[in-house]
Amino acid sequence: MVVAPSGAGKSTLVNALLAREPNIQLSVSFTTRAPRPGERSGREYHFVGVDEFKRRRSAGEFIESAEVHGNYYSTSRVWIEERIRSGIDVLLEIDWQGARQVKAQFAHGVGIFILPPSIDALEARLKKRGQDSPAVIARRLLAARSEMEHAPEFDYIVINEDFEHALSHLMAIVAATRLRFSTQKVRHRELFTQLGIG
Repeated sequence: MVVAPSGAGKSTLVNALLAREPNIQLSVSFTTRAPRPGERSGREYHFVGVDEFKRRRSAGEFIESAEVHGNYYSTSRVWIEERIRSGIDVLLEIDWQGARQVKAQFAHGVGIFILPPSIDALEARLKKRGQDSPAVIARRLLAARSEMEHAPEFDYIVINEDFEHALSHLMAIVAATRLRFSTQKVRHRELFTQLGIG
């Protein structure tokens, strides 16, 4: 699970990680927010209306859901469980509330929090995106301070000051996670059985 305040560079880092690590599958979340320019349903998000979102949530289709900046977000339970059973690495790009819900159900999940190098850098990145009004940017900065208070709940912290360093740290976390006993046991069942391990 990768979490960050808006503007910290989470999506850019995740996309770069996925480009270098083809064996990781990104969970495409559901959201009620409107698509941004260039976004396509099923790629960045599954864009749905509020009524459909609530219907799916009531039916138990989601492993987590949260309201962020007035929009709903969620992750498909069925999709995640299928991949975990198959030993496939799944990356969730979600908010801290969702990460908390996922961790409660999947204790072996790894949480990574991306931090900006400073509030000033975060504000500059939000302005540079050119997607939000000054009022929205101010609201996002206030929210970022609140979101960053939850960083201690995560297993790893990556400070995105230098992109290449941040990406290498993210890749190191993935490598270490793949070597955990529980992960290796799923991926190498036959070997572990043959060796009488676990």
